[in-house]
Amino acid sequence: MIKINKNIRKKIMATGIIPLALLLLTSCGDFLKEYSQDTDYVRSWRDLDELLIGSCYQNIISADLLSTTNDNQYFIHFLADELDEYDGPSHEKGSMEYDGKERVFGYYTWQARSGQNDTYTGFNKENDSWAEYYRLINVANNVIESAKTLDDNTEEQRKGKLKVCGEAHFLRAYYYFMLTNFYGKAYDPATASTDLAVPIKTSQEVEDRFFSRNTVQECYDLILSDLLSSEKELEEYGTQTSKYRASTTAVHLLLSRVYLYMQNWEKAAEYAQKTINEHPSLANLKVMSHTSGIISQTSPELIFSMGSNSVMEYTMNEAKSFTISQHIYDMYGDDDLRKTQYIWTNGKFHGYKKHPANTNALKTEDGEEKISEDDVNYYFNGYYYGLQKQLNDVSDKNFFRSSEAYLNLAEAMAYMGKETEARNAVNTLRKYRFTDGADYEITSTGNKLIEDIRDERERELLLEGHRWFDLRRYAVNTKYQQKTEITHHYYYYEDRQSDVIKSMCTFKLSADDWGWVLPLPQSVIDYNVGMPQNTRGERTYTTITL
Repeated sequence: MIKINKNIRKKIMATGIIPLALLLLTSCGDFLKEYSQDTDYVRSWRDLDELLIGSCYQNIISADLLSTTNDNQYFIHFLADELDEYDGPSHEKGSMEYDGKERVFGYYTWQARSGQNDTYTGFNKENDSWAEYYRLINVANNVIESAKTLDDNTEEQRKGKLKVCGEAHFLRAYYYFMLTNFYGKAYDPATASTDLAVPIKTSQEVEDRFFSRNTVQECYDLILSDLLSSEKELEEYGTQTSKYRASTTAVHLLLSRVYLYMQNWEKAAEYAQKTINEHPSLANLKVMSHTSGIISQTSPELIFSMGSNSVMEYTMNEAKSFTISQHIYDMYGDDDLRKTQYIWTNGKFHGYKKHPANTNALKTEDGEEKISEDDVNYYFNGYYYGLQKQLNDVSDKNFFRSSEAYLNLAEAMAYMGKETEARNAVNTLRKYRFTDGADYEITSTGNKLIEDIRDERERELLLEGHRWFDLRRYAVNTKYQQKTEITHHYYYYEDRQSDVIKSMCTFKLSADDWGWVLPLPQSVIDYNVGMPQNTRGERTYTTITL
């Protein structure tokens, strides 16, 4: 029996690094706390399994508005070129809450501090994501360390230890992967050993000290080490029955992604192929209902998911909301089924419909007739309002699916000059994305083939948390460097309750801008004396009075 003492009164680092007992840390700024004097007892692997379920996997939460969502990674979709603020006519002259657009302002306009408000008079909370990732990491640390002292005299005990360690290693790797790519530069083989990322902590002990930042290389070394440990442990454990628990296939897909980011093309292709061998299924959009959603619990592509999905609450044809960018919408041809399966369009508004609709809300009041897709109320009823406050059982950004494996394989093969294999991989996916009779096959070569595969990735993985990271890694790619400039528009209204736009501000993120790396939360910098902040500058913009 393992005794985990909770008699603790210590300074807790602003990194959010905490011991097992402190699972409910609410603020990185609260450094001095007095905690319960009780003691936790871990008697078997089952106790650690319960801890993983309750405190290490990201929770399923209700879909909520941008102003009130508890999703700490909500901002990932606002950084790249997938969303722009909507300025067209409102659905029934409605309006979103101004608090939502202001909450995301600092991220959306790449400010020197992510919490910057839109009047430049103060700051919104900006450490939620950082603190939550480190809380989750600390739980994984405790599971991994505690499991070492458990008995494994029986086959059930041995298999149980393999299960909890395999899942904890996977989760810790994934959380460090996300932190590293938010707060560190993209992996560049030439500079990864000196570029700063985030602090690494793998022990379960409370450390009363200031933390320093590890390098991008050190973070990726840990990520790979954890994933390879997870692969070995979960392979020996056996088949997972739940898509909500880490599996060998999920590990293989994440390894493929990590190696792709590290520009290790052979390993990226190897693990992508392993994923496809284990889970080759692709959704056939030709026969899939428009209300089913590619991001669903019943999707044949689903490998693993945790957390929830609120994207439909951020996109609405109302004032102060956001729309899928016109640039991305225009990338889909008329014979591309994703143009209507993934997106709902009304005039200049493009809404997100990769999640299943609330079909009950798409019926007329008498319950007999179905609201048609060309009805202005379709998106409001079926997605925005129809899913509001509903528990969504799959995530927008933590949704591991087989399509990514085909895209990873295609990209890695193209970089290695294996163009036939690259085209075969991407065309296998495209076969299920176009109308019958469409000329869907990519036939290009050289750099044009790489561009086509990257474009396909942008179309397929729309608003799934990949785009920002992809743009960053393309900019340091040693085979074919591709840099991007992003433009976002932000509107000011006559007042916070008004639907009348007063002015439009245009913000640009240039190809070599410092804004491609997020600033560390200011509370982390303030507490950890001497910890360097990422390069910052003044974010300029242009204003047009309307």
